[in-house]
Amino acid sequence: MTADGADIEIEVCDFDEIADPGSREFYFAEGRERGFVVRRGDELYAYRNHCMHVGYPLNWKPHEFLTRDGRNIICAAHGAIYRIDTGVCIEGPCPGKRLRAYPAAVRNGTVFVRIPASE
Repeated sequence: MTADGADIEIEVCDFDEIADPGSREFYFAEGRERGFVVRRGDELYAYRNHCMHVGYPLNWKPHEFLTRDGRNIICAAHGAIYRIDTGVCIEGPCPGKRLRAYPAAVRNGTVFVRIPASE
């Protein structure tokens, strides 16, 4: 959250820097919080990097959030599987729970994520 309580906008990377399908991690809140974006075709999804099972970051390697086939998001710690388009856990230790989603957009070829002031 900013001092004035306004949402913040994070510039993540160029859209073309994300494989299809692929993902990219980013940091906010002065580096204390982590998020990630996932590209699937022309679609872009953004989430907080926080597994709903025990709260660990989802990835062990930078920018690695997807299953081997690229169809879902996976937590490297306990194998929770989340749908890319909704963030809902569909397999593993937290079925039905949902990742915290953020609005994402591409402007002039650059990916931006808006973090609500409440974060």
